[in-house]
Amino acid sequence: MSSDDLKKQAAARALELVTPGMRLGLGTGSTAKHFVDLLGARVAEGLDVLCVSTSEVTEAQARALSIPMSTLDATPELDLTIDGADEVDRELRLIKGGGAALLREKIVAAASARMVVIADDTKLVERLGRFPLPIEIVPFGMEATRRAVLAAMAGAGAAGDLVLRRKADGSVLVTDGGHWILDAHLGEIAEPESLSTALAAIPGVVEHGLFIGLADAAILAGAAGLTVLGRLD
Repeated sequence: MSSDDLKKQAAARALELVTPGMRLGLGTGSTAKHFVDLLGARVAEGLDVLCVSTSEVTEAQARALSIPMSTLDATPELDLTIDGADEVDRELRLIKGGGAALLREKIVAAASARMVVIADDTKLVERLGRFPLPIEIVPFGMEATRRAVLAAMAGAGAAGDLVLRRKADGSVLVTDGGHWILDAHLGEIAEPESLSTALAAIPGVVEHGLFIGLADAAILAGAAGLTVLGRLD
């Protein structure tokens, strides 16, 4: 079974959590895309939901499927957010932001009563950090911010290289919010909470991809079937 098939399985299980009248947060990325496609089919059958997207890409996908959309200003409290992750550990700590939507993803997750992660089981790790940690920054003063990030990483015992994310054509990637992303190649993060706190204190850092205390459950699809971490109810 392909990785894409596994992602569809996780998305289909998450769809079972959706009930009529829910206010949903829609994630960004390859697995979340499957969930939005499946949700669109249910909406076409008459399911009544109202959704908020975590990126312009997801917004466009949802609207093309005629999924009713809102904003967090108009709908500031959500029942459930379904989103993917680049990594998840057994304590439901995440690394997100491979799709460059980490700021909006974290805002939407924080506005939700529950967040459920969907992924294939290769995203489950014993220790976070194999996937580069995205750090969204303000372009102004980038070098000063970069140095502060390096110092914060070292202080949290997570030394590594910082790489400014670029697009395929070599230009700097710009997020939906107009920011840049530094990807921290750490290998492993011994103290995610400490690093999260240190990064959040840097003025030039808008947000980072450590999602701690936000996910309530994770649905992981593998060759042996579905594994659930946390509680789905």
